[in-house]
Amino acid sequence: MPTHLIPNPLLLQSGSRISTIADWRNLRRTELLELFREHVYGRNSVNRPEALWFRKGEEAAALDGAAVRREVHICYSGPGGESSFPVTLYLPAAVPKPRGVIVLIINREDVWSRELVENSCEFWPVRDIVGRGYATAAFYNKDVSPDDAADGFKSGVFGVFDPPLPPGGERAANAWGAIAAWSWGASRVVDYLLSEEAWQGVPIAVAGHSRGGKAALWCGAQDERIALTISNNSGNSGAALARTTRGETIEHINRVFPHWFARNYRAYSHDIDSLPVDQHELLALLAPRLAYVCSASEDAHADPHAEFRACVEASEVFRLHGLTGISSESFPAIAQPLHGGSIGYHLREGHYDLTRVDWNYFMDFADRSLRKIN
Repeated sequence: MPTHLIPNPLLLQSGSRISTIADWRNLRRTELLELFREHVYGRNSVNRPEALWFRKGEEAAALDGAAVRREVHICYSGPGGESSFPVTLYLPAAVPKPRGVIVLIINREDVWSRELVENSCEFWPVRDIVGRGYATAAFYNKDVSPDDAADGFKSGVFGVFDPPLPPGGERAANAWGAIAAWSWGASRVVDYLLSEEAWQGVPIAVAGHSRGGKAALWCGAQDERIALTISNNSGNSGAALARTTRGETIEHINRVFPHWFARNYRAYSHDIDSLPVDQHELLALLAPRLAYVCSASEDAHADPHAEFRACVEASEVFRLHGLTGISSESFPAIAQPLHGGSIGYHLREGHYDLTRVDWNYFMDFADRSLRKIN
């Protein structure tokens, strides 16, 4: 589609142009967050709960002594009762303080297994991560809220905090969906990390694959404690521009996964140009912090070109902050990562997946860039 149809991230709804960092922060950033809440991901029933606590579980040596594994439960209560979700952490044993901690939103039950994770799991290669001097934490998205439209937003965090409906009543059209709930879970993990002295000064990254990548981006956009946000194969309603994608469409994602988003989002299924935002503006909300987008060469559904184009279009906001966004506007070849700016990108050969190759590119970027902001 023509470039002029893509919303300008530095143009207010009123038509006024943003030209200073102060106006970006006070006017446009606030406006964009509200637009995404109202029209795409929905408005949370709760942010940090008043009743939030952390229950430590088992702690033991792991990975043949290379790491310490720690189990923590994030616990909370609200009008609908009490709930919790487990988090598993791996800390490098050989360093006094890790170079950073990467929080992973896991969206695959088959990798949420200690035995698999500690025996060369590609999706969450903890041995590689710890070996590079990073700590890592992960939680399973369904432990925060079900990935199931049939649940009707009755379970998990929705059941605890959503207001009760009268008989036959319908949730608000701008109520939060599952992507926002999983994003909320990642921020509660950040709450835990920052509650302990040992994590003070350690930069925090949040990462996810596919639907987890969508949640990671929405989390990073809202939670400015996150230094680096990593989106892997997140596609439509994640990193990919809706207005240029040749992959999944808003109509398809709303039809197949209606529980992921606010009901308001369905209004744009056949009218994309009336949507007041697009996904480059989600990436722009990360400025001046760090962003990373990864695509796979055979993942046409997510559309690597639309994901990369979002990085290019978001770069204008990073330039406003005196930073380079994406370091080249030319779509890169496979295995030729772009790591020179505040937005990192690589195209991996192969199918839709999260692999050890991706993780090593993420950490290469973190090695280079996290030092500059820490």
